[in-house]
Amino acid sequence: MALQFAYWAPNVSGGLVVSELPQKTGWNYEDNKRYAQLAEKIGFDYVLLQTRFLSSYGAENQLEAATLASALAASTKSLNIITAVLPGLWQPAVFAKMMASIDHISSGRASVNVVSGWLKDEFLSYGEPWLDHDARYKRSEEFIEVLKLLWNDKSANYNGQFYKLENATLEPKPINPITVFQGGASRAAKEMGGRVSDVFFMNGNTLEGFKEIIEDVKKLRQENGQQPIKFGVNGFAIVRETEEEAQQVLRDIVLNANTEAVKGFQKSVEQAGKASPEGKGMWSDATLEDLVQYNEGFKTGLIGTPDQVAKRIIELKEIGVDIVLTGFLHYEEDLKDFGEKVIPLVREKEAALNSVTV
Repeated sequence: MALQFAYWAPNVSGGLVVSELPQKTGWNYEDNKRYAQLAEKIGFDYVLLQTRFLSSYGAENQLEAATLASALAASTKSLNIITAVLPGLWQPAVFAKMMASIDHISSGRASVNVVSGWLKDEFLSYGEPWLDHDARYKRSEEFIEVLKLLWNDKSANYNGQFYKLENATLEPKPINPITVFQGGASRAAKEMGGRVSDVFFMNGNTLEGFKEIIEDVKKLRQENGQQPIKFGVNGFAIVRETEEEAQQVLRDIVLNANTEAVKGFQKSVEQAGKASPEGKGMWSDATLEDLVQYNEGFKTGLIGTPDQVAKRIIELKEIGVDIVLTGFLHYEEDLKDFGEKVIPLVREKEAALNSVTV
């Protein structure tokens, strides 16, 4: 199966790196509409809309994900739109209705990314309790179960720890089955992926780190008697004509990091990364430099010439990655360059790989 490509929508201000280096990246609706329309023309399959309610890592302005998804659904033709959602700040039955509506607006192109949450103040300031690590994943799992019941059953009943349904209905149903994404690295996240999700997103990592997570989730999937799950990886792409140019851009980003904001973000996610019972989760091994790209995208290694980046993407495919989620410094030009210079090379290398294995 061919690799698929996604990109982070910059629907929060400040771009995708916490750096004072100037970025040619807009965050408003017109900017995001332009990026989405370009992306679907140059080979991208998905756009992921971030969910943020408070300023963090310099993101002072945030466009809400579901409402922006609805607008992008009406202004695109083929791009699949992934709406991120925070259980606890949304009620799942209401959100299920919203997603079904977005699916109709887009003629069947809606997906959802269920985010269990790491920013404590985001919940407390909006009047919601802050749960411990594993309870947040338990709530997310119930959230997904409620979504799927309402999208598939004529009348849904549910009696969970966090959510309850009594003869609940939802019409119209989605046009196409809505794909459910989730992320994580902890045991609780993997177990949730082993039971209820369709795609497992991973923060930036090494090939070895990705392989470990993929193998764990696949094993859990088999133990639970579930169908195979897909895997997505986050990677910050810096594609230039020479490797030295690309590495210099990375050095410039890090040298101009907003150290105060990065340290604030590090403090916020420190407990998220270590709060699981086993003490291992997202960001648990992240350095200050890693967090300049707040989903550790530098680690993935999408930095170099178009051919180097394409080769790295093929290495990701060979360990079981299905979707590559990208972020960029300058969306005004880097998004286009990636679609025109990297994706075609990946397709050529996939074809060569397939001819060898057939």
